[in-house]
Amino acid sequence: MTNTVLSVDQLTQVVPIGQSDQTTTILKNISFKVQKGELVSIVGPSGSGKSTLLYSISGITRPTSGTVTIAGVNPYQLKPNQLAAFRRQIIGFIFQQYNLIQSLPVFENIVIQQRLSHQQPKRSEIEQLLTKLNFAGQIDGAVETLSGGEQQKVAIARTILTDCDVLFADEPTGALDSVSKSIIFTYFKEMVAKGKTVIMVTHDIELASQTDRAIVLKDGQVQQIVPEPSLEAIYAALDKVGVRDVDDQLVTVKAFLASMASNNTGFCNGWFNPRFLFNGNCECGGVAAS
Repeated sequence: MTNTVLSVDQLTQVVPIGQSDQTTTILKNISFKVQKGELVSIVGPSGSGKSTLLYSISGITRPTSGTVTIAGVNPYQLKPNQLAAFRRQIIGFIFQQYNLIQSLPVFENIVIQQRLSHQQPKRSEIEQLLTKLNFAGQIDGAVETLSGGEQQKVAIARTILTDCDVLFADEPTGALDSVSKSIIFTYFKEMVAKGKTVIMVTHDIELASQTDRAIVLKDGQVQQIVPEPSLEAIYAALDKVGVRDVDDQLVTVKAFLASMASNNTGFCNGWFNPRFLFNGNCECGGVAAS
């Protein structure tokens, strides 16, 4: 029986540029596999396609060509209601921009997926989780009053509560202080110790050096996969491809999202709306069963 949880084969992402007939290739023939119980980091320079890759391999953004299978399932072959159920049961995603619902308090943001799955949230469980994450806000307070770091903790808590088998995380510690960063990363390691799988995009080379493998990306291509990476090994890999700037400004991703939305190519902005992620309903017409 295979332990492969994620398989990516010849994945390519091509998008149009604005309203013109020109296109740009963001990801080029990417292939790799991730095993059950692995903690894998994706590193690279600004504009290398890291976040676009994460969206493409997690069932959020359909690639132009190539195949993706998660737990033996190609998410892009599922019907909308099947995909919504697959997300609730198998996949977790931590967004860099949090994707919290500003009209709901902290507690309701965290338990939204439980409610959509017709489960009864346990307040004491949520309180314990927030304490473990070193959350400094009020559980019944408005998320809009929180700092970026505290909002990120709410988004992380929301995903942790799903007990997903495969967690995709886009810069999950980017807004956190060093203490909170260590707490979150320790939790990721506890997840993989229990047989879960974590794939994270990060510009933090220190964290990447503590993962099982580091995928080095540049210009939309995998340049090297570093097993059991150390700080020295990752820096050497980045030096080899002429890269030492790992500050991710998401330049490529923003251009990608804008072009997909403006050209009506099947991309739905609602995929980045928590309601659509959790029950398939979005404001621009995408519908899946809750």
